[in-house]
Amino acid sequence: MNSRYKIFTINPGSTSTKIALFENETHLFSKNVSHDASKLAEFDGVSDQLSYRKDTILQLLSENNISLEGIDACVGRGGGLMAMAGGTYEVNDILLDHSTRGANGIQHPAQLGSQLANEFAEEYGCAAFTVNPPDVDEYQDVARMTGLAGIYRQSHLHALNQKETAIRHSEGINKSYQACNYIVCHIGGGISIAAHRRGKMIDGNDIVRGEGPMAPTRCGSLPAADLIQLCYQRPKEEMKAICTKSGGIVDHLGTSDTLALSKRADGGDNKAKMVWDTMIYQITKEIGAMAAVLHGDVDGVLLGGGMVYNEYLVAKITEACSYIAPIFTYPGEFEMEAMAAGAIRILSGKEKAKTYSGIPVWTGFEWDA
Repeated sequence: MNSRYKIFTINPGSTSTKIALFENETHLFSKNVSHDASKLAEFDGVSDQLSYRKDTILQLLSENNISLEGIDACVGRGGGLMAMAGGTYEVNDILLDHSTRGANGIQHPAQLGSQLANEFAEEYGCAAFTVNPPDVDEYQDVARMTGLAGIYRQSHLHALNQKETAIRHSEGINKSYQACNYIVCHIGGGISIAAHRRGKMIDGNDIVRGEGPMAPTRCGSLPAADLIQLCYQRPKEEMKAICTKSGGIVDHLGTSDTLALSKRADGGDNKAKMVWDTMIYQITKEIGAMAAVLHGDVDGVLLGGGMVYNEYLVAKITEACSYIAPIFTYPGEFEMEAMAAGAIRILSGKEKAKTYSGIPVWTGFEWDA
């Protein structure tokens, strides 16, 4: 790569915003900007936080003598968008409108990423992008149907980190991501497992709607009859929270700290060990399912996310799944790096930026009309 590109990346979370400045792949500066939870509670909606978060970021940059003059692109974590193909998208008026109002009906701080990228891009005269937002949907049609007419499976998983892990692994073996088949696992605060066939995620577990393995704060898949019964016993909002906030490990043990969980399991706590082993068991089952989706043609099982630092977890997954394909580990997350890399692929001419149309990539089958 001959040219030098400076990229500013922004990843908003519930009570913080991660920022990083890159020159090509080199980290120049990174920080996790904390926000006062009581201050955030003053805003009616997620997008109402825009000015407050921007001001907080500007203050932190000033305190650290970081200038954004001369940057080539700002990249924000996306959200609130309609189902779209994977890739790097320019922030246009439609994308900005959809992220501002949460056009897909899901309100999440990540949707501020595109808005913040646009704000900084306008101020510094550079391009604004979003890369593989959570709204990426590349499912094959057969993966969408369920046993009830009109109810379809949707794609909600860690697209940004999953795709970056697959791209990095492919580059490491001197192959194209589009030439390989992988099972990619993001094992962190949330757990998503997807089948990547020739550069597209053709199936996976929907973490927003409660599919897949249990996770630190997610219950994962449950027996339908028992779930229906529970719906008559608990309020609607509590049931929604069980899927994404208060289910899983925290419901069993009162903590979502997986490091503490593994220590309790190692220390002889039988319940903690059962919960820990069950979560790993469910992960291996999901990997097996994705192997079937790829008809056994798998070039590698790639493990990413914070929990992959745990040697016991990796050993158990390897023991259960190495017959499918070699296991490769990429502990931690590449979200900030992934956003910078996506922008660099566009600026360097390696890829062309995609245009967000706001039209979902899939709207139903012909008989639904």
